[in-house]
Amino acid sequence: MKVRVTAVAPPGAPHMKDNMCKNVVSEVIYEIEFSGTHGIQSVSVRFKVSNISGNSGSSLQQRFTLHFWTRTLSHMLSRSGNPSYITGAPLLVANSGAMQHMSILRSEGDGSCSQFLRHTVQFGRNMRTGCKLSLSPMLEESNCSYIQQKLYKALQGMNRAEDVAITGSAHSTQAEEWTAILSQNCSVQAVNCTSCCVVPVTLEIQILWTNVGLLSNPQAQILGARYFYQCHPLKFLSTSTVPLTTVVTFTDMTEWPEPPRGQPQMHWKLPYDIFYPFKVAHNLERSYRGDLVVCFLLILITSSILCI
Repeated sequence: MKVRVTAVAPPGAPHMKDNMCKNVVSEVIYEIEFSGTHGIQSVSVRFKVSNISGNSGSSLQQRFTLHFWTRTLSHMLSRSGNPSYITGAPLLVANSGAMQHMSILRSEGDGSCSQFLRHTVQFGRNMRTGCKLSLSPMLEESNCSYIQQKLYKALQGMNRAEDVAITGSAHSTQAEEWTAILSQNCSVQAVNCTSCCVVPVTLEIQILWTNVGLLSNPQAQILGARYFYQCHPLKFLSTSTVPLTTVVTFTDMTEWPEPPRGQPQMHWKLPYDIFYPFKVAHNLERSYRGDLVVCFLLILITSSILCI
């Protein structure tokens, strides 16, 4: 990738006038914009000029300066691992391509829900938080939908997470490195209560993960995530605060291979006639011994007859 160098207000060409050399470059300033993940983004150059005497003894000292700078972008987050997640690192989520850290409710000193501060969800660590959310104005039957949306937004945060990063080094532009978060809202169902509003009071964030790769160097990856809401009916004109709870659970789905049961045994399988030469010699030796015995017996019998 090539980046064009842009000259900012380039000076005029140097020239002599009244024994003075004008528009002589005395300083060159380079400004380089870079990104920690995408490298150099732009390069610009500025010139400073001066006039010097045209006499033979005149001199000029030139200066060269480089400025490196980067834009502070709110959507640029540090990695949570490369490539696998590191235990305790923030969980990466995205909303319409904007990356952020998954967060849950945080309580103030008096137990009320903080409007600005939230706990960051850390990979591999189960969490449980609770706080009380004030409702104003007083519950009325006509604003049940408004209260439901307010509680959903309090549990989800200002920017609702839509996708979760599979790995700790996921890029927002790589769709295959993200998986959608399943969400199950409260089901509006009939309750044995008049003047009631069914609202979410508990959010369970269920995250499935697994180890992949070599046994000697397993890599942790996210398989999927789900937002599961538990609901409760609230009576109108009788409640000013609602207790909210958030639970985060990580479930390891790794299927480890069976460990070896011992060293492999060697099963020798030899040809049936591998001892053929030795077997033939052995048979010949046995036949020769038998012939000697018969001859010896015949000699003994013959000798005994002649002696008689």
